[in-house]
Amino acid sequence: MTGIGGAVVTAPFVFFYRTVETLAASVPVTVERLTKPHEAWRELVSPEAFDVLFNEQTEPPGSSALNQEYRDGTYLCAACYLPLFESRHKYDSGTGWPSFTQPIAGHIGTKKDYQLIILRTEYHCARCGGHQGHVFNDGPQPRKERWCNNGLALKFVPSMESLPPLRS
Repeated sequence: MTGIGGAVVTAPFVFFYRTVETLAASVPVTVERLTKPHEAWRELVSPEAFDVLFNEQTEPPGSSALNQEYRDGTYLCAACYLPLFESRHKYDSGTGWPSFTQPIAGHIGTKKDYQLIILRTEYHCARCGGHQGHVFNDGPQPRKERWCNNGLALKFVPSMESLPPLRS
């Protein structure tokens, strides 16, 4: 059952979410989408990363070394290396997945996801389409967003290193 103002009511729980339309309006995609088929990425990423990125699987909570990554740097899409998040927006959400308060503007696309019956907003790399995770509106102030990411879908580059060239 859908409630008012972005709430889903399934007794005894109420799940709040930000609608895809709201996110799309606030973060326009500014990156040109690659036409490379998903299967072509298989040889560039690990089998586990491929399952997350292109089969929309989810890694187990607490399994990513990126949960404990606190250095300054940039988080890239593990497939095409598009920068997705800056470390200054990372925080410990207590969920077991790397979480961020906001992405790099225009580098993320969103879509509706009903895989768990309730509506969630899934987000993906705007360039290669690789699945990253889900965004929720239970994050810290001021944006109240929690961009909950699969660690396997990311590559961390410390600020003292140069970003690698984008992969096609």
